[in-house]
Amino acid sequence: MKSLIGTVVGAFCLAAPALAETPAAIVEDVQGKVDGIAFMDYVAPGKIIKLGPKASITLSYLKSCQRETISEGVVLVGTEQSTVQLGEVKREKVPCDTNAAKLSEREANQSAATTFRTMRSDAKGAPARLPTLYGVAPLVQARSGSTLVIERTDGKEPTISIPLRNDVMTGGKFYDFAKAGKALTPGGSYLAILGAKRYAFQVDASATSSPTPIVGRLLRLE
Repeated sequence: MKSLIGTVVGAFCLAAPALAETPAAIVEDVQGKVDGIAFMDYVAPGKIIKLGPKASITLSYLKSCQRETISEGVVLVGTEQSTVQLGEVKREKVPCDTNAAKLSEREANQSAATTFRTMRSDAKGAPARLPTLYGVAPLVQARSGSTLVIERTDGKEPTISIPLRNDVMTGGKFYDFAKAGKALTPGGSYLAILGAKRYAFQVDASATSSPTPIVGRLLRLE
């Protein structure tokens, strides 16, 4: 079996393209022996993951919203889904918005009012859909040591101010509203403020407090 796995890994190495280290997926769960991969890691296209006996991994793809649970075998990370050899994979499409997973530099450098106005209209001035989260408890990627402020922009709601200390960050770079027992309002529009950066987003009207796939509630602010 080891020689077979080695053959598969060698074939994957030959086939894997030389791609930039842009994250393709985030690791939602790891069970058993999986070398070099941990919960909440990002993985880039071309990454090869070897799963030991009875080991499994759950990947959520940022672009395609595919959520994969892979058991054993060898995994080649793609741009929208994985290629799996000698193992089993179960895929499901989950609600997510690729626009909510990455803050652009243009949006980051705008003022709060300008950001909200820009996000509210498209190039022709028509109403535009804000980046959407599908869970009421965002998972925010941000730099520890800063302060995250969340303001409601379409109604009255207490402003949330969160000092991002190391002891409240998951993996040193994620603040999990669910873990902290905090939640936003379904259907609400918000502004996330992190230093000079501003980012407008909304929570889907059907969002609940039930466990939600990470990719559906991820806000990457750093």
